[in-house]
Amino acid sequence: MDIQGTLEQLRQELDRIDHAIAALEQLGQTSPRRGRPPNVTQAVPAGGRKRRTMSAAARAKIAAAQRARWARQKANAAPKQAKSTQKKSSGRRPMSPAARKRLSAILKAKWAERKKAA
Repeated sequence: MDIQGTLEQLRQELDRIDHAIAALEQLGQTSPRRGRPPNVTQAVPAGGRKRRTMSAAARAKIAAAQRARWARQKANAAPKQAKSTQKKSSGRRPMSPAARKRLSAILKAKWAERKKAA
């Protein structure tokens, strides 16, 4: 039996086992998280500070100040032109009643002629 060969094989087996143990230990450990830490430490506890409420008088004062700002802004703005109620022209003039009557008569005569021919 070759004792030296057997010892070498056992050492190689020991190295493989050590590598396997190291890999398993690394799997068990969580790697350090990259980026910003989670907000768990920054969260305010449920019984922490209460929100402040604004009195009705303070709300009314702020609303009046905002209305005054809007009024000043509207006053400084350029006056807008009034919208025209007429339709935009399509480049054609409207047909006069006389022309409409004449066209109607022409078309009625044409339809009557076609009806007679058929």
